[in-house]
Amino acid sequence: MSIFEVVGGKKLSGEIVPQGAKNEALQIISAVLLTKEEVLIKNIPNIIDVNLLIELLSEINVKVNRIDAHTCSFKADDVNVDYLSSEEFHKKSGRLRGSVMLAGPLLARFGKAYLPKPGGDKIGRRKLDTHIIGFEKLGAIYSYNDHSNCFQLTAEELKGTFMLLDEPSVTGTANILMAAVLAKGTTVIYNAACEPYLQQLCKMLNRMGANIQGVGSNMLTIEGVNELTGTTHTMLPDMIEVGSFIGLAAMTQSNITIKDAGIKELGVIPEKFQQLGIKMNFVGDDIHIPSQDLYEIQTYLDGGIPTMYDHPWPGLTPDLLSILLVTSIQAKGSILIHQKMFESRLFFVDKLIEMGAQVILCDPHRAVVVGMERQKKLRGITMSSPDIRAGVALLIAALSADGKSTIQNIEQIDRGYQSIDERLIKLGAEIIRK
Repeated sequence: MSIFEVVGGKKLSGEIVPQGAKNEALQIISAVLLTKEEVLIKNIPNIIDVNLLIELLSEINVKVNRIDAHTCSFKADDVNVDYLSSEEFHKKSGRLRGSVMLAGPLLARFGKAYLPKPGGDKIGRRKLDTHIIGFEKLGAIYSYNDHSNCFQLTAEELKGTFMLLDEPSVTGTANILMAAVLAKGTTVIYNAACEPYLQQLCKMLNRMGANIQGVGSNMLTIEGVNELTGTTHTMLPDMIEVGSFIGLAAMTQSNITIKDAGIKELGVIPEKFQQLGIKMNFVGDDIHIPSQDLYEIQTYLDGGIPTMYDHPWPGLTPDLLSILLVTSIQAKGSILIHQKMFESRLFFVDKLIEMGAQVILCDPHRAVVVGMERQKKLRGITMSSPDIRAGVALLIAALSADGKSTIQNIEQIDRGYQSIDERLIKLGAEIIRK
């Protein structure tokens, strides 16, 4: 198990470029299975979760050509469908949350798919109901195999239908959408997710010959087509990385410029950090965060303590609440962080409290942060990363703390952030990977 040793208390400076979006990558790379023609994808993040998915595709005989670290071509003209039922495939796909995204394309093109019980991290229960019910409505039949911990899906023919999703799940919407593009007739998905990542998937599928209307809204109308063609696609910058770097700059009183941040696609993210009092300058597509001695949380107009909570797009992504929470520690003022979507995502605050932060964990979903106004610094401790975003939040805390911190289980961080230690070292951080 690898660790980070971090010596905190250093101000950072310089430019940093966000990686391609992880959550988009898992959808886009899965979509290559929908055509037998070549698909070229650019700005792929070089991270564990994405590389595992590419590895999975290779094993089912998709021709993968790595042009460089961030560009890859895929050709799924000779897929080994039988391998899907092997124990080896079930084992590998079970390690990776993103492997569920293969089900929609496989079902649409080959009439069978396997959904492993979700892998990934420990942020709380992530149900597959939305995916399976959606496939069922399109005409698939499913069964559960106790031995392999897998849902088996089969379909002689998928037929378009109207469906109202029980929740606007991003992965659920993407999976059903990919199945529906090759279904017979018209499919309407209401209460669909409308995140930029999903919009990117819709645009890519339309370029491949799909007929998807309502892109960017919560109602998608899909006219099924017989086949899709190849295309070229470039991924958006990762908005979670952009938010992480804003929080890092504020906590460490650093002067950082985030290059090519994809500002138009960030939605409310800059605004949420501005509500914490963080100054930002927008220059073209770059975000400059100047060094700030103090930032003050904005109260409500009546003077009340603000609440910050996650919400489906265009609301705030739950992935950034951990970052906003840790950034609030050194602010002036108090704030309630309400993590609605996942029940175990705030448990990392125990480590922040151990570091000296003034945080009250009210229940699994809510924490009150009483800002310390830089009156005292956090202190370095030994801690473990429970999930990707909490891991980076702890890394930000460690970089702002006095003394040395040790972060264990950094594999969780590597799942979502490519070479994060090397990139931060270039800004002046003192991080040793062991």
